[in-house]
This record gives sequence, C-alpha cells and structure tokens, in this order.
Amino acid sequence: MYYSNKIALLKDIFGADHCELKIDRLVIAEKEFPILNDVIILLEPSKWPAAVRNKLRANETGSSEFSSDFAEDIQFSFGAEWVKYPHILEEHKRDFASYFDLVDLGSFRNLRVCDLGCGIGRWSFFLADKCRELVLVDFSEAIFVARENLRKSNNTIFIMGDLTCLPLREQFADFLFCLGVLHHLPFDALKAVRKLKKFSALLLVYLYYSLDNRAWFHRVLLSAVTALRSLITHVRVPIFRSVFVELVLWLVYCPLIALGRFFNLFGLAHLIPLEYYKGMSLKRIRQDVYDRFFTRIEQRFSRKEIMALSDTFKKVKVSEKMPFWHFLCIN
Repeated sequence: MYYSNKIALLKDIFGADHCELKIDRLVIAEKEFPILNDVIILLEPSKWPAAVRNKLRANETGSSEFSSDFAEDIQFSFGAEWVKYPHILEEHKRDFASYFDLVDLGSFRNLRVCDLGCGIGRWSFFLADKCRELVLVDFSEAIFVARENLRKSNNTIFIMGDLTCLPLREQFADFLFCLGVLHHLPFDALKAVRKLKKFSALLLVYLYYSLDNRAWFHRVLLSAVTALRSLITHVRVPIFRSVFVELVLWLVYCPLIALGRFFNLFGLAHLIPLEYYKGMSLKRIRQDVYDRFFTRIEQRFSRKEIMALSDTFKKVKVSEKMPFWHFLCIN
C-alpha cells in the first residue's frame, strides 16, 4: 500500500496519536476515511463528486444540501476541466518560475510543502524533488489526475478535501501555496487567506487582480467577459464546452495575441489584453479559456486590498511581475 511507510507522516499531519492503515481506508482517532487510488478522501459523503460516489458505491447518509461555503458547480467545473486537460505542459514550467519568484526554492530541501487546490499538480510536479514532503489537496476529481502526474514521486500525500474544513493540525506545513483557487470560491478570498494562517507561517497566494494597473478599456472588456460567463457557465454539456472553447480560442485569444506581437514592435504590448499568453501553446490557452468561461465565481482584488492583509501577517510581499497578483504572506 502506498501509505504503508508514511504512518508517522500522517500522524503528524493530522496531529493524531492513533493512525491505522487498512486496505481501503485510513483510521485517524476512530474516524475512517476512504482511500481511492492512493487519494485519502476527507470530504464528507454529501460533498463527494458523482464519480467518487459511484466508485465507492456509497449510500449517502448526510444532507444533500451544501453549505454556503461549498459550491458544487465549481467542484464539477474544476474536475471536468482537469480531466479534459490533464497534462503537464512545457509552459507550466515557465508559469511555475513566475509564481515562485518570491521564494528561495533552494531552502525547500527540508520543508514540508502543501499545495492547496492543487488541480492536476502542475506546480507540485516541479517541486516534488525540491522539498522533503509534499501534501496535495483538492476538492475535485482533479486530485486523481495529480496522483497520476506525480506517480514517480514517493514523498507525497494526496487528499481530497474542502479547504474550509480540513481536519489537519495547526501549522502542519512549513510552506503552503494556493494559486488561482480562492477567488473561485463562494466566500471572501481575503478572509480565506487570513484563515490559512493556521496551517502555515509562510503562504504563497495568487488572486485575480482587478486590472488596477491597466487602462480603462481592459476593465470594459472584462465586464463583457463576465456577462457572457454568467450566461453559459451553467451549461455542462461537454460538446458545447468544447465548441465554445474553440470559438473563443480562434476568434478572440489568437487575434489578440497576434495583435500584441505587433504592438510589441513599438513597446506597446501592455496595451493589448492577453499579452501573458504570448508564446504559449494552443493546449495551454484552451485550458485557460475553459477556466475563464466555465467557472461561475470570479473575485478580483487590487494591490491595495491585498496589502491590507498586513493586519493579520507580519509581512505581505506582492510581486511586481505577472501574473497579477501573486504574493507572499509571512507570519
């Protein structure tokens, strides 16, 4: 069994004196959590995705109504997105370097790192050999994709869990990162950042920016995108989503990226939306189109609002580089 040599690690993460590993479940302090494809299921049965419920042949005994801090449609959309786009791409390595520009990766060798909202593990893939231990958490089926992408790593823990109610001990991680997650959830993302303080003294977070460093017409375009998203995000038909992604890719993203290249000749590329995608493959852009238009909730924050987190943390350091805004919270 994958976790047979990780009992001490699991005890420490959960802060439990008793930890027993059975064939298909983990017993922590008399509570049993199923294990499916090496993923420890911490979600309560009422929050299980349909595929998990079917595989475990579960008869749901809890309430079928979700609490206000859990969005089933977001869980579904993320799961569908990462099952559709499961591969680690070359561009992800570039993105990884961009997100982690605020930290010294050389110092991670003896650290336990947590990837909260890991998706397919596209950031953990580049961290697994740089840290002592790695804990990946996601509330969607993407966690199973992450397990496959990190199949060669043996220092990892895979958890399907809700970040609002993780039964893990305080300060279980030396370093925690949560990139592109909190702004999609049905509660204030900055409040969520403050709550994550209990899990680690060092947090790296990425939240969508409010285009506060962009020209006014960028915000007008964003308003149009938001309006369109509100109309189509509820459509779950796979063929509709695939066709829509292709249309937006070829009719919007590719023309704007090409226009950005032209403006770059005059040093004006920053005036054109989507400059970040310059040089990216069509596979990578498709994934982002899917994410942008089929995730109902999208919170955005200004740099000033993020700096206000200094009321909770000793230091908040915001990167001046794209993607905006990613920042480090130090306690």
